[in-house]
Amino acid sequence: MEQRLTDMEMLIMHQGHVIEQLNEVVTAQQNSIDRLMLDVKVIKEHLRGLQSSELRPLSEEEPPPHY
Repeated sequence: MEQRLTDMEMLIMHQGHVIEQLNEVVTAQQNSIDRLMLDVKVIKEHLRGLQSSELRPLSEEEPPPHY
């Protein structure tokens, strides 16, 4: 009986350690996701700015000089 209790305590300690490790991984992944989402947001805003300021409709584009 004593050995079973000791084994169960060790198993619980091991599971607690594994849960802590998994939590660290999940937290790091969420931080990465948050950073990537911010990067995507910045890129989208930059592309919207390019579309409105630098791109002209095809009808307004001049042909290249070699035509």
